[in-house]
Amino acid sequence: MSTTESLLIANRGEIALRIMRTAQAEGYRTIAVYSDADRDALHAHHADIAVAIGGQTSAESYLDIQKILDAAKKSAATAIHPGYGFLAENAEFARACENNGLQFIGPSAEVIELMGNKRKAKEFVTTAGVLCIPGFQGAQDDDSLIAAAQHIGFPLMIKAAAGGGGRGMRLAQGNAELASQLRAARSESMSAFGSDELILEKALINARHIEIQVFADRQGNCIHLGERDCSVQRRHQKVVEECPSPAVDADLRDKMGQAAVTAARACGYQGAGTVEFLLCPSGEFYFLEMNTRLQVEHPVTEMVTGFDLVAWQLAVARGEALPISQQQLVQRGHALEVRLYAEDPEQQFLPQAGRVLHWQAPSGEGVRIDHALQTGGEITPFYDPMLGKLIAWGQDREEARRKLARALTQLQFIGPKNNIRFLQRLLAEPQFIAGEADTSFLDQHNILISAEPIPSEIATQAVLLNHLHHANPRDQRSGRSDWRSGDNSVPLSYRLEISGQTLNCELLALGENTYQVSLCEEHFQIQRLTYGKVQEETEILSAELLMNGISQKRLFLHSENSLHLLCDGRQYSFADTTHTPATSNQNQGSGRITAPMDGCLVEVLVEHNQEVQCGDTIALMEAMKMEHALRADRDGTVIKLGAHAGDQVRGGQLLIEIEAAPSETAKIPSDATS
Repeated sequence: MSTTESLLIANRGEIALRIMRTAQAEGYRTIAVYSDADRDALHAHHADIAVAIGGQTSAESYLDIQKILDAAKKSAATAIHPGYGFLAENAEFARACENNGLQFIGPSAEVIELMGNKRKAKEFVTTAGVLCIPGFQGAQDDDSLIAAAQHIGFPLMIKAAAGGGGRGMRLAQGNAELASQLRAARSESMSAFGSDELILEKALINARHIEIQVFADRQGNCIHLGERDCSVQRRHQKVVEECPSPAVDADLRDKMGQAAVTAARACGYQGAGTVEFLLCPSGEFYFLEMNTRLQVEHPVTEMVTGFDLVAWQLAVARGEALPISQQQLVQRGHALEVRLYAEDPEQQFLPQAGRVLHWQAPSGEGVRIDHALQTGGEITPFYDPMLGKLIAWGQDREEARRKLARALTQLQFIGPKNNIRFLQRLLAEPQFIAGEADTSFLDQHNILISAEPIPSEIATQAVLLNHLHHANPRDQRSGRSDWRSGDNSVPLSYRLEISGQTLNCELLALGENTYQVSLCEEHFQIQRLTYGKVQEETEILSAELLMNGISQKRLFLHSENSLHLLCDGRQYSFADTTHTPATSNQNQGSGRITAPMDGCLVEVLVEHNQEVQCGDTIALMEAMKMEHALRADRDGTVIKLGAHAGDQVRGGQLLIEIEAAPSETAKIPSDATS
């Protein structure tokens, strides 16, 4: 009987489901763990056994080693797969599994400890003959770090030695900002990893982020499965990944692969790992770090090689040899992956939380999506805001890109704001299409996150669909097309709001199922051809509308006083404010700056009695693994500080209160008007 027949997955969401899919297919009994916040999550229902571990935040649940061990004991697990994130690269956890008779699906605790610290890893691979980026891994006092930075030269990367995933990482362009960037990196590193140790590296300009997938078994075999290009990043978080890289030819692939295997062999690696490099335009490449786990982006390697990497992990854990040699490796075609996030690109990618009102995944040949979404599910503020990964395979890169772009238009997601439109715009950028995107790509293309005007066609359709919903719900549900109400010669006024824009419009019934919508002094004629539910058990509706001689199908959903309309994968959420009094000052808020969700207040940038302007950054907060700015919503004076730097805060908690600045008329002395 296999020692790994009962597998507990110490993770959640899409990665837990991904591991379960392979483990169950290979005959394993799968065990899920779930927090209070994940009680109704898909991974808890798809496992053979699910064990409640309580808590809501990561620290209270998935990061609590003892809770995971107790769940393993309770469920009679014999092995634990850590997935990625959480405890996947925690040496203490790997050691605790071994001490409790549980097989850890991954490398040894000693290897995790060695390669998980950037300083130790760089020192180790250097002795093995792998070239590292010039930098500094010494004394931690400010004077030593500043002196080292000046010796290395700017621009300069500051990195958390114990870090990963872009956390505790800052770019310093010069001396003026060095001290503040060191403080910020230390603070974030301590919060994320419990260590404030930093290293410095020369920032390489116009470089590519290339990672090599390695695999090693207990028999001493170690191979690589080619590279992934992860250059398109935001705040050092990967956004797009692809295999193979458009910047790597066969000769360079062999050189980078050999360097990765050298590093893995030197540390006695076993299982799946990733060695990351920065590739310069000159063709030189430098070791960055080694991730001792399965990667988020592993599907692109699977689609190009045809291998199931989770199955390989389980086989290595059972003591089996790798199924192929390096010479037998064959790559076929090209694969691209994008990460879907619940975030608002127009608001500095602020993480979003809320209910999924509707979800349907795209399909098609060569299209894969790894996710844990379901209609009615909750995107909670307690974990990473990633919704899933959409992957497409093609015979070549351009075919894969086209398939991925089309799959994004077929996504049906109604719920919290997301990055789908941002990804669509990114895939259409000429520099990306040409395969020339490097790590500076998104910094150079701020246009990708700029607000787009709402197309008149979409606004017009929203007005009509909103009207039909409120005019006669009974006819709407039955799908009847003979609606009549009152005097059709009198236009009806509506006010809809979307993304800060107000649409004042009028609707006039011209005849049977035919309407005129007036918007911004433009007049549009629109005909309703069909209208009704897609399926009886769902709330999503479908309408076929005829505009300008073109028939268009639209999916939409009504929620409270909002209309959510889908068009080519993009979600438009309109609020009906027709009967809501307009505010006198659209640009000034309440002055009560609250935490948008649970998280850590990293830095407070204002003091009591300090004057601020609307839009000023007044605090930095970390939530859902992302750091974002909190801004003043009015001109005025800070009259209250409700929390301090380093505090863990709850969503909705008052952080800063701003008293409005006196109006101009109030500033004029009474005798000045006489």
